[in-house]
This record gives sequence, structure tokens and C-alpha cells, in this order.
Amino acid sequence: MTSDLQGVLDEVYEAVRPVMGGGSVADYIPRLAAVDPDQFGIAVMTTDGERFAAGDAAVDFSIQSISKVFSLALVMAGDGDEIWQRVNREPSGAAFNSLAQLEYKRGIPRNPFMNAGALVVADHLLSLTPGELSPVLEFVRAESGNPEISVDALTAASELSHSDRNSSIAHLLRSFGNLTNDVDAVLARYVEQCAIAMTCEDLAAAGAFLARRGVRADGSRLLSSNQARRVNAVMLTSGFYDAAGEFAYRVGLPGKSGVGGGILAIVPDVCSICVWGPGLDGSGNSLTGMTALAELTARTDWSIF
Repeated sequence: MTSDLQGVLDEVYEAVRPVMGGGSVADYIPRLAAVDPDQFGIAVMTTDGERFAAGDAAVDFSIQSISKVFSLALVMAGDGDEIWQRVNREPSGAAFNSLAQLEYKRGIPRNPFMNAGALVVADHLLSLTPGELSPVLEFVRAESGNPEISVDALTAASELSHSDRNSSIAHLLRSFGNLTNDVDAVLARYVEQCAIAMTCEDLAAAGAFLARRGVRADGSRLLSSNQARRVNAVMLTSGFYDAAGEFAYRVGLPGKSGVGGGILAIVPDVCSICVWGPGLDGSGNSLTGMTALAELTARTDWSIF
């Protein structure tokens, strides 16, 4: 397949041309609202290090909620299964920034990928790495091999100035005793990781440790094979908020989306994939990206089903 993969990506790019620019860019973060919606990129990183790309795969974009995969992996690497005492592993069936379930479950988020769960993970990671500047940033730099990856300060500032809802979630978590650090410190760390800017090529490389069942780019092990399998499982069931079932049906891979328009998907033992198209569908997932991944798995039979 790898000998033909560049041709497959080129075919996928042509197949999604009719939907490029479709959907709506995220407008609740002003910095994201200004992104040109007519862009699309796709990149693949195989487990043996081969890279393939098409379209705007070398353009930086805000990874947003895709960062939650890396923060969860780092927490599990540093503290085993302790995080699962504070966060559940069930699909939410609700919006990513919902407070309703958090109130009902008395401060235990449904999963680590909705905002409430991600804030608990950020809090846990802050306790494990006090004083360090964005361990997620350090990790993606190392895994991608690109030390120039950085936090987009304008996106971070834009997000912090419009973080009333996340602040409400954090205070609600703290009221139930499920946030141990200062709320502002947790929010700052969370926003910082979401505002990391990366390309499809770098993000596919950074996520490849999950395709390698927990083995990092340098050959060291970040997660056990069982831990990597479990991260992939939560991505499959909860990586797309209330559209996780639709993604499993259409694409059939573990994945995580972000409102910046990116999607990271994993084919265990084969490769990691990143697609990016800024226009979002009604569930907050990249319209072009979802279409492209469906086209790709149809052409490659990479669905885990």
C-alpha cells in the first residue's frame, strides 16, 4: 500500500474538492473565525517512518481539542490509571462544552475529551509537571521532529478572553472537589495546549506513537501496549462528541477532532493520519476532513471493522 499511498492521497484530495470550503469556521474564538475556510490538507505517517501528504498539509493550524489526546497520554504515562478515578470513559452524547452532565454526575466528567474531562486531565498533568511550560508542546516537538512548533499567542489570548464557559466548568469541577489546582492556572495550561499551531504533517508524526502501540519516535516506550489500546478505544467512542457514532460508521478508526478543523486518526500497527479543513459541520467536526477520511478508508480498507 505504501508504494501507492501518495497516489491514493492525491485521489482523496480530488474527491473532496466539491466540499472544500463547506461548513462554518468556529466563530466563538475570534482568531479561528478569521481562518480561510477554502484550505484542506491531508498527511499520513506510517509506523516505519514514511511520510505522505497532499494539499495544504504544510500549513499551520490551531490543534485545539486534538491536544487532549496528548495530555491524556502524558497523564497515563506519568500516573498510570489514576486519572480514571476522576474521569469516566463513556460517550457524552452532548456538546463538547456541556455543563449539564457534569452537574448530574456530581463533578465526574463523562470522558476526557469533552471540555470538562480535558480540564480535569489538565489539572492532573499540572500536578505531575508543576512549573513546566506546556509538556504537551514539548512532547509534540519531540515526536514530530520539529522544534519550531509553538503556541499561537494570539489564539491563546483570543481563547482566554472568551473562556467564560470553560471557567464556569472549571469552577463547577472545583466545587465538587475534582480540580485541585488554582482555576486560573488550569485554564491557562489548558488554553496553552489548545493554541498549539501545527501542520498536518507534524501532527500525523506526533500522533504516530498510538499507531506504534505506545512507542515513541526515538524507540522508547511512553505507554504500554494496553494503555495505547485504551487511548485508541476512548478516541473511537468519544473523540467526536455527539458524532462519535457517525465517525465510527463512516470512517471506522479511532480519532479526535478539534474546532480548528483538524482531525487526527489512528490505524493501529499501520499509520497515523491528520486531515485539516477549517469549515465545521453541525457537530463541530471538519466537514471536509470527515469526508476525506471516509474516502481514504474506503480506498484502503483501513477501517478497524
